[in-house]
Amino acid sequence: MIENENLEIENDDLYEHYRFVASVGQVPLRVDKFLMNFIENATRNKVQQAAKAGNILVNDVVVKQNYKVKPHDVVRVVLSHPPHENLLVAENISLDIVYEDETVIVVNKPAGMVVHPGHGNYSGTLVNGLIHHIENLPTNSNERPGLVHRIDKDTSGLLVIAKTEFAMANLSKQFFDRTTERFYYAIVWGTIDEDEGTIEGNIGRSFKNRLQMDVFPEGDFGKPAITHYKVLERLTYVTLVQCKLETGRTHQIRAHFKHIGHTLFNDERYGGNEILKGTTFTKYKQFVQNCFNVLPRQALHAKTLGFTHPITGKFLQFDSEIPEDMTACLEKWRTYAEHSKYEE
Repeated sequence: MIENENLEIENDDLYEHYRFVASVGQVPLRVDKFLMNFIENATRNKVQQAAKAGNILVNDVVVKQNYKVKPHDVVRVVLSHPPHENLLVAENISLDIVYEDETVIVVNKPAGMVVHPGHGNYSGTLVNGLIHHIENLPTNSNERPGLVHRIDKDTSGLLVIAKTEFAMANLSKQFFDRTTERFYYAIVWGTIDEDEGTIEGNIGRSFKNRLQMDVFPEGDFGKPAITHYKVLERLTYVTLVQCKLETGRTHQIRAHFKHIGHTLFNDERYGGNEILKGTTFTKYKQFVQNCFNVLPRQALHAKTLGFTHPITGKFLQFDSEIPEDMTACLEKWRTYAEHSKYEE
């Protein structure tokens, strides 16, 4: 129950910074702990200060920090200033432009670059560079200029950006209708026995760690997700796979492969930065650590992107090279696999 002294908010000068809807499976949880699970880099002290200041609302009612969140609750954090991501600043950032015309632009995003401003990343993002390169980019419903899809900060690879309102609507529909073509390369832990396969299962926020996504193969929770994969190379304790996305859910490849027991190599958020397969020898542990050092991120690259041009109707396909850090890691595993063959 919300306590009687809590008041409905009527201040039109407050700006929404965060909005979360508690899932149908949400167990009763204090709102301060709930928000800490959702908001990256948030501290309990900051969340509690926000609660004391009346900045945390549940179902549009101000609540205290000990309010217990229930299924379907709408939890919001409102502050007196607009979100930093809404205060977009153009920055002269070097962009790897693969293709550009008056309607669309295709870029090859490096690992480590955030796609759009958000909590803790208000500058140096791809969007900051795009609005410097292109004037008057259209915005989507989330006020993110030009974006019709995105990839994670530590995933490298190809993105298409819309330069006009028409292109944004057209490309957004292509992604919704699943008519685009996206191939990723990933290094995963373990040996995948099948040469190819399909992973299916709804993807939604993890109940245990809200910064992760989980796979829910049964029931209605989460959104349907389908990943097709093909084994390209088996390298003793890891496998190089090509993934074709039929859907585009948050962390889809990362969550799907963890679900089948093949977590992405060095994927810290999903536990892939631990030695999940191999031997107990000290020499092997040092070898894996060396691989982590040359590839200090999840081993995932958006290699190929295809879509129908919004104006010409021609299907365009773009391919990118595997980045140097993934290539260096693969070479290490190839050498290890070759030596292991002779030692057997």
